[in-house]
Amino acid sequence: MVSGNLFHCRRNSWPPEEYIHRSTLQLFDFDSAGPPEQAWRRKLDTHASILREFSITFVEAIKMIRLGIRLWSYVREEASHGRKAPIDPFTRESCKPSASHGIPLGGMGSGSISRGFRGEFRHFQLLPGACEASPIMANQFSIFISRDGGNKKYASVLAPGQHEGLGKSGDQGISSWGWNLDGQHSTYHALFPRAWTIYDGEPDPELKISCRQISPFIPHNYRESSLPTAVFVYTLVNTGKERAKVSLLFTWANSIGGVSHMSGDHVNEPFIGEDGVSGVLLNHRTTKDNPPVTYAIAASETQNVSVSVLPCFGLTEGSCVTAKDMWGKMVEDGHFDRENFTKGPSMPSSPGETHCAAVSASTWVEPHGKCTVAFAVAWSSPKVKFMKGKSYNRRYTKYYGTSERAAVDLVHDALTNYKLWEEEIERWQTPILKDDRLPEWYKFTLFNELYFLVSGGTVWIDSSLPTEDSWEIQNEAVPVKIKEVTVSKTQENHNQDMENNQTVVNTYVDMMYVNSQDDGVKSSKVSNERASNNSDEKDESTLFRRRFESRFTTSSSKLLENDTDDVGRFLYLEGVEYIMWCTYDVHFYASFALLELFPKIELSIQREFAKAVLCEDKRKVKFLAEGNCGIRKVKGAVPHDLGTHDPWHEMNAYNIHDTSRWKDLNPKFVLQVYRDFAATGDFSFAADVWPSVRAAMEYMEQFDRDHDGLIENDGFPDQTYDTWTVHGISAYCGGLWLAALQAAAAMAVQLGDRAFAERCKSKFVKAKAAFEEKLWNGSYFNYDSGSSSNSKSIQADQLAGQWYTASSGLPDLFDKVKIQSALQKVYDFNVMKNRGGRMGAVNGMYPNGKIDETCMQSREIWTGVTYAVAANMILAGMVEQGFTTAEGIFLAGWSEEGHGYAFQTPEGWSIDGHFRSLLYMRPLSIWGIQRAMSSTKTTLEAPVINIMDRINIPYHNSTLSSRSESGVKKIAHKAKCFKNSVFHCAC
Repeated sequence: MVSGNLFHCRRNSWPPEEYIHRSTLQLFDFDSAGPPEQAWRRKLDTHASILREFSITFVEAIKMIRLGIRLWSYVREEASHGRKAPIDPFTRESCKPSASHGIPLGGMGSGSISRGFRGEFRHFQLLPGACEASPIMANQFSIFISRDGGNKKYASVLAPGQHEGLGKSGDQGISSWGWNLDGQHSTYHALFPRAWTIYDGEPDPELKISCRQISPFIPHNYRESSLPTAVFVYTLVNTGKERAKVSLLFTWANSIGGVSHMSGDHVNEPFIGEDGVSGVLLNHRTTKDNPPVTYAIAASETQNVSVSVLPCFGLTEGSCVTAKDMWGKMVEDGHFDRENFTKGPSMPSSPGETHCAAVSASTWVEPHGKCTVAFAVAWSSPKVKFMKGKSYNRRYTKYYGTSERAAVDLVHDALTNYKLWEEEIERWQTPILKDDRLPEWYKFTLFNELYFLVSGGTVWIDSSLPTEDSWEIQNEAVPVKIKEVTVSKTQENHNQDMENNQTVVNTYVDMMYVNSQDDGVKSSKVSNERASNNSDEKDESTLFRRRFESRFTTSSSKLLENDTDDVGRFLYLEGVEYIMWCTYDVHFYASFALLELFPKIELSIQREFAKAVLCEDKRKVKFLAEGNCGIRKVKGAVPHDLGTHDPWHEMNAYNIHDTSRWKDLNPKFVLQVYRDFAATGDFSFAADVWPSVRAAMEYMEQFDRDHDGLIENDGFPDQTYDTWTVHGISAYCGGLWLAALQAAAAMAVQLGDRAFAERCKSKFVKAKAAFEEKLWNGSYFNYDSGSSSNSKSIQADQLAGQWYTASSGLPDLFDKVKIQSALQKVYDFNVMKNRGGRMGAVNGMYPNGKIDETCMQSREIWTGVTYAVAANMILAGMVEQGFTTAEGIFLAGWSEEGHGYAFQTPEGWSIDGHFRSLLYMRPLSIWGIQRAMSSTKTTLEAPVINIMDRINIPYHNSTLSSRSESGVKKIAHKAKCFKNSVFHCAC
């Protein structure tokens, strides 16, 4: 627990008064119309510079030339089948990336649309794995103002800049609109999931305008957070002496990004809904047999606000009503004809023709008066279809059904409920924003990095079964061999929510079903039959603690069914450039955000991987780094990802290396499972995934070739740093293994698995001694135990295992002095010798203070790793160093002096700030810092006392408590150390 003020915290460094006149702020001091005190801010006239991508060196190119050739061939092959390769460095978007992003729209998992800080709608991700980055310039808010007497009139798009077609003679498109805003007096303020745009006298000097963008991202609310909708609340303040008639206009193209609006067969139709919510439906017919998408744009009609619509207008001269005609109508009348509501659906658009729609909301604002006008947009695409054919119902359909016309209900509920959303959002954010221990930049960056849970290609489905016949039915399984499972008599429990029964089971070895096809997938299932006992198996029998006998089955196929907290299934991409779902070595870092905010989703993802551990897929795969072949998924190995074009059923889309030989995935699985177990106290989850934890640990024993208890790396990049070769024992993987041994032992103790706890404990003692002997050099842990030129490099991430043990309430892996010494070395070299700490932590540094340029990744600064290192420092009591380290990512990526990566934080950047892989998952690890700054959030008794003693101590019913606020079962925590445990604690 960190207390007191941090002397290095900057106070009021980005006050709203520097961007908006104080008098204007006072006018908006009601109904959340004004921007928050702490937010990411930009002026609308800020230049959106083009981002610069990294390039590899000549030496790196030579090293990777064979990989490049094989990857190019693979990309071509996938394209021939109409598919995108998961990694494609050869194809570039026509729209160059720029420093123009802002808060995205919508909740999680139903597709997303981003909105730049200057007002443009861009980055359409409505189809899985596809991202159309270019803005749709017809999607705009505009304003029309006329004052009594008619002498003052204003008409302007509420976005600055010049459109490429502006000024063309006879143009009938959007360049004929009034692009009059220069943005000098307009500002953008972002605090995810809300954003404020303040027009301080633009375009009318006597009308102050606030636009508040709100999306339903609400922690622990698994209903609202799935909704594909957003609200825009305009607050109008008339500072003039004349009454003003104000008409706001919302225009939208029937497009899902790119050139999709020109494909034809799109239909628009007006609607009048309940509670004064009226607007236009835009029915979009997608190509390539993708499910249709239906937009609804709407406004709320009130006593003071009237709503009118233009269901259809076009962007070319041949249109029945052109964009120019529409604009002229608004300039002249300030509204559309009421008869437009009675018009039926438009004629389907022809190929090459664009259909757009408009909603107008008009009101009178009295002198020195105020008025509020609310708009909303929703998109209904009830089915998500992956490239290999399977379709699923999206999560929001659980509440709104599978009709595309659900968009009408979505905008209605958004416009009637957004104030409740804001109350919940403020209740969540206020304690952090008011925490005086935290630096100002950190508070709003913490929230804003969550943009990725919306913009990261997230897919959230309602059911584990595809809408067509399920894969499991199509591929019937045949039981092979299952070892004995016996259940002892359960004990009475005072807490009805948890039973203290003990179950005796044999060690997991081959609890498998295999596919009837030779090259099919093997998946684990449990038989109710008892296998014959033999003496060896009896010696291996262990104690399991079960909540209910029927629910504590170890069947992998039942792992998801056993999750009584039904939250569907959740996917998110490694990055928009690396199209792999739930990349696990990266989720290791990012998962802190989900654990903190949506723990049920986090547990469901861990169940997915627990199931996958017990599966085998014998289909052949060519690994591109070496050109060798292997099988897609090896039993006992944690998969790299859940797939790309057929997630859950065709895992390991990543094919650069054979990840069944990676050394970090299995330990990361064990560490994440234990951390989640410790944080939630959910014994049902722990018991369900325990066979997979054991399998994952036992699988790794093959890599301890010298029997010193430590796993060895195999002389290739066999971990998340997949271009950085490792030899022998490594600080990164070896440390993860040590931590996994400790976590597995602690979990075994909690579940009563005595023999396995002893095995892990014994290995830990042996492995720790070998680790320190071979890697500790007096001030830090060497990169690896090999003899290469970089074996003594200072790796920023060398204590990743220690980070997890500390975050999980486990004892330190090493003496406190060694931990602080290693982290101080990282701070002095990787952080401060890199532009004075203003860039983040370089992955690798030589002891002489030079950057390790062994490979591309050793010389990069990884944003998510930097946040993780900062969290590790804070947990070790090095709070000042931790926040200084993390601040480097803010300064380089988010600040006005930085490189422009706000709301598109990349995997990493070079020392010059050139990016690699925008919109990346790993930076969500900033929530690991928040966990470090909070009191220990573990709920388990173990490992709070000596594990040696605890094995013989019965569980006490008094330790079982009620559910947490998130609804996950919790157990009281007693914050004591291990005392004399073999897991050393330096308290």
